[in-house]
Amino acid sequence: MLDRSLTPNQTGRVLQRLFEIESYRMTALLAFPVARHQSPRILAIDRALAELTDGIGNRKADHDSDETLLHELTRLAAEVGRGLAASQFRCGACRAYGDLVTTRIGELREHRITGLQTVDEVMTSRFRPALATCQTISQRLHDLSERVAQASGLLRTRAEIARERQNQDLLASMDRRARLQLRMQQTVEGLSVAAIAYHVAGLIGYVAKGLASAGLQVDPEMMVGASVPVVAVLLYLALRRMRRRLPRVD
Repeated sequence: MLDRSLTPNQTGRVLQRLFEIESYRMTALLAFPVARHQSPRILAIDRALAELTDGIGNRKADHDSDETLLHELTRLAAEVGRGLAASQFRCGACRAYGDLVTTRIGELREHRITGLQTVDEVMTSRFRPALATCQTISQRLHDLSERVAQASGLLRTRAEIARERQNQDLLASMDRRARLQLRMQQTVEGLSVAAIAYHVAGLIGYVAKGLASAGLQVDPEMMVGASVPVVAVLLYLALRRMRRRLPRVD
C-alpha cells in the first residue's frame, strides 16, 4: 500500500478491509475441494439418470421392469441426497463469503493505476471462477434432485395407468362372468319351470285318481294332460312377475 495523506483511522479501515477480503476469500474457497470431489459423482448420476429416463420411455409397462427402475431411482435419489448433505453447508457458506468479498472490494473504491491490476481484477480472474464452480455444483445437485423426482413421478404415473388398465380388464371379466351366470340362471329357471310343472301335474294326477276312486266321472290322464300347459303358463308368469320386481342390472 502507498499511503498518501491517509489519517490513521482511514489507514486502519483500509487495512481491515484488505485482511477481511483475504480472510473471506480463503473461507469461501473451502468449498472448492468439496465441489471438485462432487463433480465426478454428479456426472455419473447424470448419465445413470439419463439411461433410466430412456428406459421409462422405451420399455413397456411391466411389473418386474418397473420395480427394477424404481430401485435404481431410489438409489440415485439416495446418492443425490448424500451429495446435497455433504456440500450444501460449504456451498452456502461459499456464496455468503463471496458476497462479503464483493462488498469489501466495493468499499475500497479503487482507481486504476497504469501498469497495475486492481484487487477487483485479481479476484475476477482467480477467485470468481472457483466461486462459480461451487455455485454450479450446488445448482446441478438441486437440478438432479428435481429430475429424479420427475422420473419417479413418471414411473409412478405409468404404474398407475397400468394398474387402472388391469382393473378395467378385471371389471370387464367380472361383467362377462356375471352375464354368463345370469344366462345360466335363466336356463336353470326354464328347467325348474318344467320340473315344477311335472311335479304339479303329478299331484293333479293323484287328485284325479282320488276323485275317480270316489266315483266321480273323471279321467286322470285327461286331467293331467290338460293341466300341464296351464301349470306351465302360470309358473312362467309367476317367475316373470318376480323377475320384474327385482332391480335390473345392466
